[in-house]
Amino acid sequence: MTDLVTRADVEAARKMLAGIIRDTPLLECAPLAAKVGGPAFVKCENLQRTGSFKVRGAYNRIARLTEDERAAGIVTASAGNYAQGVALASQLLGAKSTVFMPVGAPLPKVAATRAYGAQVEFVGITVDESLVAAKQFSHETGATFIHPFDHPDLIAGQGTVGLEILEQYPQVRTIVMGVGGGGLIAGVSAAVRETHPDIKVVGVQAAGAAAYPLSLKAGEPTRLSSISTIADGIAVGRPGELAFEHVKQHVDDIVTVTDDEISQALAFALERAKLVVEPAGVASLAALLVDPRAFEPPVVSVLSGGNIDPMLMLRVIEHGLAAAGRFLNFTVRLPDRPGSLLRLLGFIADAHANVVTVEQARQSSALHLGEADVSVSVETKGTAHSEELLGALRRAKYQVFHHGG
Repeated sequence: MTDLVTRADVEAARKMLAGIIRDTPLLECAPLAAKVGGPAFVKCENLQRTGSFKVRGAYNRIARLTEDERAAGIVTASAGNYAQGVALASQLLGAKSTVFMPVGAPLPKVAATRAYGAQVEFVGITVDESLVAAKQFSHETGATFIHPFDHPDLIAGQGTVGLEILEQYPQVRTIVMGVGGGGLIAGVSAAVRETHPDIKVVGVQAAGAAAYPLSLKAGEPTRLSSISTIADGIAVGRPGELAFEHVKQHVDDIVTVTDDEISQALAFALERAKLVVEPAGVASLAALLVDPRAFEPPVVSVLSGGNIDPMLMLRVIEHGLAAAGRFLNFTVRLPDRPGSLLRLLGFIADAHANVVTVEQARQSSALHLGEADVSVSVETKGTAHSEELLGALRRAKYQVFHHGG
């Protein structure tokens, strides 16, 4: 069996990273504490250099290469956060870097990776496909391949998150974090388990990219047949070999969350915690919001990254509000006569809902002559208020088609 990363390895990485990374804040989150029934904190790796924890492992890995290995150039594959970590670490250590990214990688992450000096190549739809291309590039050019989540030095670097949590809040009972390939949770569990075996370490995967539950059941890393999630940072189809061994031996549980739950957690982080977090970075918070009493407090939620495309943020927040019942879309069929739309909007205002958009259509095969469909988006106070508004419209004899959000 491969030797696992130890706490001593993580402590050595901490020394290597001194002056390079930030000790990110651990912030108390009162709205989350009210839900879990005890103290609750968020570990703000979204405020780390490059906007995620990935620079910790990237720098520790590249710094431990030989001068010849760095001189040959560095190549890796990433959806964006590790790309930025490798690009910055390579720049700081005087190495040239090439990063293979999926074709649909978020544009801000691509731009930031290039700004740190990396050459970016687009290959494949998933990180797994980009990994194949990166390895081929290494074989053809002699560049040193750096795996994004499955190497002892990388895992040790990511584990420094765990050391900081223990120093900032020694009373912690449960640490929750998002999981893709498994480098972060492998490192944190290595940092924590040896000296604090009573602390529970829980991983969270997107339901559409949940390779760990399948792999743990099979007893070995197993590849998913497909991946579908908004959380690109944890959209990994197969666990790393070394990371999997850490999870199997040191991690208490792996749970899953849906994209709807992730989007609601992103809105919660922005609205209640005043923090900008990307979908992958908020997976741990999503799990806590879905089933808060399943986690023993004091609990720490690791917000692993904050690199979100502003356009995606707009869509995800709107979706999250809709899933929480606070953003309602529906269509009302009206007589196409003067005053009909005004009366409808007045009715909605009287119900204390805030109209966001209105769109009227008169040309449709579903409409009779003299009819119009009015599509309305409104902000409400929650699910009960949304249902109350729809019920009131129907009682008023409006023909209403609810679109689910």
